[in-house]
Amino acid sequence: MVTLIQNVEVYAPEHLGKKDLLIADKRIAKIADNIEPAEWMDTVDAKGKILIPGLIDGHVHITGGGGEGGFRSRTPELMLTDATMSGVTTLVGVIGTDGTTRTMTNLLAKAKALNEEGVTCYIHTGSYQIPVRTLTDKIEDDLMLIDLIIGTGEIAIADHRSSQPTVVELAKLASQSRIGGMLSGKNGVVNIHVGDGPDRLHLIEEVVATTNIPITQFYPTHINRNSQLFEDGIEYAKNGGYVDFTTSTIPKFLEDGEVKAPLAVKKMLDAGVPVEQMTMTSDAQGSLPEFDEQGRYAGMKVGRVRSLYEAFIEAVQDHQVPLEKALQTVTENPASILGLPQKGRIEEGKDADFVLLNPESLEIDSVYAMGRKMVDDGVAIVCGTFE
Repeated sequence: MVTLIQNVEVYAPEHLGKKDLLIADKRIAKIADNIEPAEWMDTVDAKGKILIPGLIDGHVHITGGGGEGGFRSRTPELMLTDATMSGVTTLVGVIGTDGTTRTMTNLLAKAKALNEEGVTCYIHTGSYQIPVRTLTDKIEDDLMLIDLIIGTGEIAIADHRSSQPTVVELAKLASQSRIGGMLSGKNGVVNIHVGDGPDRLHLIEEVVATTNIPITQFYPTHINRNSQLFEDGIEYAKNGGYVDFTTSTIPKFLEDGEVKAPLAVKKMLDAGVPVEQMTMTSDAQGSLPEFDEQGRYAGMKVGRVRSLYEAFIEAVQDHQVPLEKALQTVTENPASILGLPQKGRIEEGKDADFVLLNPESLEIDSVYAMGRKMVDDGVAIVCGTFE
């Protein structure tokens, strides 16, 4: 099917003005002021709509997470429409605390299933723990031999649930991920879960200070977890590091000092951090656990992919972040950091992943993934196999 989208305001994420887009072979074949329709095209008049790249969610527990409250607290896996109804067309799956019953074979199989259902899904190798439980024998082998594996993580630091890694252990892991990435043409980033421990980002900073591993090899998330970590994150980003803000939250976290993700974007921009250094991710299907002062489990809720779209909208509407910059944090920036050259931009030759929004409310009208319409007029028209 060849699709022609006409008369639409395009944000690539920079504003391109009113354009026509020709979609063919799952890619953006042409962008022009005017493209003549033909009978063999599926022509869509998108006058009055805004077109943006499909959102990229770089941190999703696609097979479920949790487990901190026992086996019954294992969270459910992601369903296709959880992503598409939220404007998300590309995901990166991770394993969290539970690296025993959540396995790499299961993670890879779920990623393949999501790809078959119509979105794009990659994964990282490993979980919170060091040594990393890989799919093959080594991190390098996973990156080089498995196409869908693009990095390592999420590795936990500054958290009572982590394996309490040392500087040497983290440096060796980062080196393995870097080498595997270089040899396979991938970025091989190390996705780091940063807990609320007082050591915060110090372990990463020590690795960077005492080895030849560049700061950009690391991709730390949950930087908005509390005000102290957030302030450290500002300096970390100014020193060239990437920072990621988690959009799934609960009132208790905010009461305890978490900086809401859209506000975090605004505050970092105001502090002089380049927008290219920051992203937002949902941590969807991950648990949002509460612990008492003795570290005992007290309850949980579950992260949602939808929170990524909601945070993007809130950044624009409530915190006056320019649409182009807010959009960067969920499209172009994660594509660049993760090494996904076909994603994150509206550009000729890129994958045809895009979302049509209503201009005033920024509500989702339609979602296309790899040129296929997944959502039409706010309704999912393609559902997952078991939905």
